[in-house]
Amino acid sequence: MKHAAFSRLSLAFALLFSLWGSAAHANDYDDVNLLLRQGKPVEALAKADTYIAGKPRDPQMRFLRGVILTEPGKQAEATAAFVQLTQDFPELPEPYNNLAALYASQSKFDQARAALETALKLNPNYATAHENLGDVYARLAAQEYVRAQQFASTNASVAPKLTLIRQIFSSKAEAEAATLPAPPAVIRKPVGRTSK
Repeated sequence: MKHAAFSRLSLAFALLFSLWGSAAHANDYDDVNLLLRQGKPVEALAKADTYIAGKPRDPQMRFLRGVILTEPGKQAEATAAFVQLTQDFPELPEPYNNLAALYASQSKFDQARAALETALKLNPNYATAHENLGDVYARLAAQEYVRAQQFASTNASVAPKLTLIRQIFSSKAEAEAATLPAPPAVIRKPVGRTSK
């Protein structure tokens, strides 16, 4: 099931320039980003892998590699890439946010919530993570309202709540579709930069 809030959730292409970027490295990141924007994920992944082979501890290129892997059919690899980033660089909130997006796209809302809560512990001012956590809570609420209907189908107060949540997400999806150009092979909403 694809969820509107997370189908547009982005995985930033310039995650840590402020922390680790330099003019020499910027060209490599820019090259991978350009290939990705041009709809050439295979070439972008190859370039990222070549770079990472020489600099395996570079969190920015590893993050970008995770972004590339979010294309359909590679979500398991993307998840593994972001999990590894959270283990190697537990101080960075962005990989937790993007991991949450992957979990949410698979309806693993409890795991998404936990990842977003970790991101917010690391950066309490992380607006995108706050928004995404709100979306996850709304999805969790919808699940509970469905359960409530199953156990008490005569309870008239549940149906309007469930309808409202469904309207929020369908309105959000329609608004995004109307304002965004056709999306490339990656998810589209910037996660922002770290405040460190």
